[in-house]
Amino acid sequence: MLEQDIKAQLNQYLELLEDDIVLKVSAGSDETSKETKDLVHEIASMSPKISVKEAKLERTPSFSVNRVGEDTGVAFAGLPLGHEFTSLVLALLQVSGRAPKVDQEVIDDAKKIEREHHFETFVSLSCHNCPDVVQALNILSVLNPNITHTMIDGAKHKEEAEERNVRAVPAVYRNGDFWNGGRITIQEIIAQLGGGPSAEDFADKEPYDVLVVGGGPAGASAAIYAARKGIRTGIVSDRFGGQVLDTQTIENFISTTSTDGPKLTQALEEHVKDYNVDILDLQTAKSLEKKDMFELELENGAVLKSKTVIISTGARWRAINVPGEEEFKNKGVAYCPHCDGPLYEGKDVAVIGGGNSGVEAAIDLAGMASNVSVLEFAPELKADQVLQDRLNSLPNTTIIPNAATTEINGTEDVQGLTYNDRETNEERYIKIDGVFVQIGLIPNTEWLKDTVERNEIGEIIVDKYGMTSVPGVFAAGDCTDTAYNQIIVSMGSGATAALGAFDHLIRN
Repeated sequence: MLEQDIKAQLNQYLELLEDDIVLKVSAGSDETSKETKDLVHEIASMSPKISVKEAKLERTPSFSVNRVGEDTGVAFAGLPLGHEFTSLVLALLQVSGRAPKVDQEVIDDAKKIEREHHFETFVSLSCHNCPDVVQALNILSVLNPNITHTMIDGAKHKEEAEERNVRAVPAVYRNGDFWNGGRITIQEIIAQLGGGPSAEDFADKEPYDVLVVGGGPAGASAAIYAARKGIRTGIVSDRFGGQVLDTQTIENFISTTSTDGPKLTQALEEHVKDYNVDILDLQTAKSLEKKDMFELELENGAVLKSKTVIISTGARWRAINVPGEEEFKNKGVAYCPHCDGPLYEGKDVAVIGGGNSGVEAAIDLAGMASNVSVLEFAPELKADQVLQDRLNSLPNTTIIPNAATTEINGTEDVQGLTYNDRETNEERYIKIDGVFVQIGLIPNTEWLKDTVERNEIGEIIVDKYGMTSVPGVFAAGDCTDTAYNQIIVSMGSGATAALGAFDHLIRN
């Protein structure tokens, strides 16, 4: 069932298998079971190190990847094709004994986890965030016998997905209870399971010349430019890559025709690691204070000192802040149409926001949903005309202008949406199964309070050198009052801020 080019690639990978592995398959008489058996036997026929054994697993159809004589705890309920094919290949290699490509520190921390954790991740094969989560949990299962993980294709196990009210992917369950929604890295998982550094681990850190706060494109660029000057550089990030990690396709990054967020994030991190930069990942800034030096307090209680600071904390999706939004998050309220759209096949959905991102989301969803309503606060859509023309050409979309959303309605999940018609001042209600919020971004600067000057929407005000209102504190990227929020603009502003910080150091 695999296409020839895929088989050719797989053949090359299977040559890297170290020890024998056993694929245990649980199948019935349905079509998906037949496809699962065909896939498993086809893979086994490609390597003498792979054998197949029928077994009764927790779900049918499903299969697990095991060492000989040992249940490794890595299973796939559904066909791991599409974006998940890489997850399957890596699972085969890692279960066979090939070491995962993660830092030794991560491996050591994973092996220290003591309690039993049985993870299940609901995915859709079109989701670009899901594979990272699946692969992270598979690695933990391979490294630690206390951990197991099953990938579940929500489209193939639809009844179970609906029973658990899975309305957004990836949706991770631990020991039967919902645990996490959305992208999460292996380091973040380990931290949530009780690992990760404490304040004491940072107690002996020497002061920095430049301390970058934020690990997105602006922060990575700033760290590289600072380190190239030969000065002591550190970078603090709660999530290396920032928003870029959640970006599916990037086609406007000059010199690269097309890439995606995870690939670009990996390249950024590898580039930063080429220099003498002290990377403090999974750490969230709490406050910044000027004493003899600048002191950055982290959420874990640690305090880092530096002569200069570059703030590049980026931005996040703006919430509509109405009743029901937080309550039904991952239960009908979503922010990624590409990831979660397949879960709404044949259902009625709404998109809040008539800008480019909102209209693009509506066009994408129209190919899966029964009907898509686009709610725009203003009298007219703000998206580019070419996108509006495409939206208007679709038979199953409805544009609702002058709509101020007042509540997202439901019981256990989303069932409707209430809005105020700003033209007539009448309250109206539409029956829907899901809401996709697409109303722009808000800067991650609340933690700064009055430390530096910000504008009315929280963006840090900077000059042409990236300097803030506080000498020695610089800022770059989407957290500033830059005219445009673009990856390449953020990288340029990161470089500017680093050069500005270096100039400040040599002059003071």
